[in-house]
Amino acid sequence: MSKSHPIPTEINLHKQSGVLDVSFDTGETFSLSAEYLRTHSPSAEVQGHGPGQEVLQVGKENVLIETIQPVGNYAILIHFNDGHNTGIFAWDTLYRLGSEFDTLWPAYLARLEAAGHKRKKPTA
Repeated sequence: MSKSHPIPTEINLHKQSGVLDVSFDTGETFSLSAEYLRTHSPSAEVQGHGPGQEVLQVGKENVLIETIQPVGNYAILIHFNDGHNTGIFAWDTLYRLGSEFDTLWPAYLARLEAAGHKRKKPTA
């Protein structure tokens, strides 16, 4: 498969830690926390309905993944324990979240700080 459309070869949820490991046919594996996935959900609730309409997600430090449901052959639907379950994570989205973590996570933390929100330490 070409790197432009990587496909997962394995998806493993570590329920206690809230980490989702996703291995791709590129040979790369990403460990994505439930908090990171929840705050970067592709849902309209998080992304809005267009550019500039993103909604900053706060207080998600202790969110966990309850279940993962396949969506056809192209995505998964993640059910989080805070009730959020509307973001369909397509393979390209999961790959982008993994490969761009070093940019996306610090940017999210900076947006939290700029908005005056203090991130709590996770209890897990």
